Amino acid sequence: MDVSVGWAAMEQVPAGRRGRRTARPDPASGPVGEFADRLWLLKQEAGDPSYDEMTRLGAAASKSSLAAAAQGRTLPSWEIVWEFVRVLAVDRLGRDLADTEKQWRERWEQARSVPAEPSTEPEQVPRSRRTVAVAALTAVVAGGLVAVVTSAMSGRDDERAEAGPVAEHDDSAFEGDITYPDGTVVPPKSTFTKTWRLRNTGTVVWANRFLARANEQACEAPDLVAIPQTKPGETVDISVPVTTPAGPATCKIYFKMADEQGRTFFPAKRPIFLDVRVSQR
Repeated sequence: MDVSVGWAAMEQVPAGRRGRRTARPDPASGPVGEFADRLWLLKQEAGDPSYDEMTRLGAAASKSSLAAAAQGRTLPSWEIVWEFVRVLAVDRLGRDLADTEKQWRERWEQARSVPAEPSTEPEQVPRSRRTVAVAALTAVVAGGLVAVVTSAMSGRDDERAEAGPVAEHDDSAFEGDITYPDGTVVPPKSTFTKTWRLRNTGTVVWANRFLARANEQACEAPDLVAIPQTKPGETVDISVPVTTPAGPATCKIYFKMADEQGRTFFPAKRPIFLDVRVSQR
């Protein structure tokens, strides 16, 4: 889920660079600020690409989510953190995938383990939960005795009536590689078909959806591949034709689920990808 971004104080933009640049987060402000500062330093080490460039490189998160992660206001989700780190540390700086993921996961868990400061704002109690007092006065004349009966009702019935139907939920799960698992060696100047299996784990029918290519590599693949209509609970196999270059290469192409206009579904989820090595074996 995208995070709304409020830009912090702006630093001077280097000559020749377009757009705005947020100030460095304060590592002394607490665990969240310290973690954000590590992300900021990683971005500088990787050449300080823009957030738009990071998404073009294959980060499966919106520009606003990536920018918010390095501001230090709130701790981002692990999915956003990993897309930020993977594109810079692994894809651009060439660091080991498993070691990098373990290191940054530990840092994120450490930042998350520190409890947030308690809110000083008074709790706003929803109107439907306020106790409704109904006083009934019953005069019972019996030897000069008058009894007053008071009853109270909770607002739970009203709350249930106001809640309405449960909102629809759109979600997916990666079931696995059906063909050409990661690390497969394929010959130059050849064509193969990569197939993945996804499951619709939400309550929304997938219709008019596609896999959209998120980065450029030496191997050729379509920009959009249609996803067959998939009902909730069903699995679907999605296949992409891939053509290899004439010479040796490593091809790692990322795909995200999108609509016909290219708008991405599940921006916080990691993309699915193919990862093959082109060689004469």
